[in-house]
Amino acid sequence: MKIVGLMSGTSYDGVDVVAAEFTRDGKTLTLRPLGHRSLDYPDDLRAEIGALLPPAATTIEAVCRLDNRLGEVFAEAAAAGVELAGGRADAVVSHGQTVFHWVEAGRVRGTLQLGAPARVAARVGVPVLHDLRSADVAAGGQGAPLVPAFDALLLDAAAGPRAALNLGGIANLTVVAPGAPVLGYDVGPANALLDAAARRFLDRPCDLDGARAAAGRVHEGLLALLLAEPYYAAPPPKSTGKELFHGRYLDDRLAALGEPVAADDVLATLTELTAQTVADACDRHGVTEVIAAGGGVRNPTLRARLAALGEGRWRLRTTDELGVPAQAKEAYAFALLGWLSWHGLPGAIPSVTGASRAAVLGSWTPAGPSFAATPAEPPRRLVVTP
Repeated sequence: MKIVGLMSGTSYDGVDVVAAEFTRDGKTLTLRPLGHRSLDYPDDLRAEIGALLPPAATTIEAVCRLDNRLGEVFAEAAAAGVELAGGRADAVVSHGQTVFHWVEAGRVRGTLQLGAPARVAARVGVPVLHDLRSADVAAGGQGAPLVPAFDALLLDAAAGPRAALNLGGIANLTVVAPGAPVLGYDVGPANALLDAAARRFLDRPCDLDGARAAAGRVHEGLLALLLAEPYYAAPPPKSTGKELFHGRYLDDRLAALGEPVAADDVLATLTELTAQTVADACDRHGVTEVIAAGGGVRNPTLRARLAALGEGRWRLRTTDELGVPAQAKEAYAFALLGWLSWHGLPGAIPSVTGASRAAVLGSWTPAGPSFAATPAEPPRRLVVTP
């Protein structure tokens, strides 16, 4: 079965597209990567997304317009994915763009991803799985992270406690260990605050290669204020996003500090924040190896600091060494979730999300008559009986 996976994360910089072929032999599922691409959002679309994200106010008109514009972008991405699959795919999994993750007192009440899946289905002519988080939320779960289903199958727990780390806008961790349930949660910001600082101080979407952070020095006072965030001490299951870690959040901490901090020092401090919170989580679970993926692995300053903090306790690697491109791992993970949902299998792990049951994820938008093997003759009349 060939599945196209589309993923746009909390950094909202573009869409990662993958094509994967899945074959099953008994209890073993084989994933054959067929290729991946990254399609950058144009600057005006990034601005449109940013203008709608918390803590900004918005209108339902803006939500509708963005939903459909994103649908057109995801439709083109899906078409590129079908090309990667050799011109034919059985399904597309479109995560959409998260614009709100509703958390109250540690409990997720709802989540919203935009991306007009009907436009995607119309463009490529195959069923589209979307809205992957809501079923887990309805079962009392966090709806995130969902990648641990992929990590749990990929990593060998018998090899000892190991962690899979994703460094996107938010850093999330999956921990597998012998005889223990899979654990996973959002640790805190990876690139979210770094990118917010780059936009504010550098007028750029990011600190490319962590170069400005490398030129700065950690401001201990600012770091202490940032580490005082209650989210870090909250026990899992837990999830977070731009609803908490956004530009105004950073502005408030800088204002509370009461003294100016140079741009490079802010970036150095935020890099240290990400590295320390991730390293603390890895140490807490006693892992011996951390296998990283996501945009953050392209930041040599962050990677070097993580490796230094783990030295002597755990080794830092990337998923590339396991055959999964680090920049495309999440998109491959969502392709796997599509395979699971297609076969009626749950994709969320209750020990990760805190749900009362393991949920089959997503909603299907068909591209043709239905999923039925034989299309039914349309009815001509409706009769109501008592």
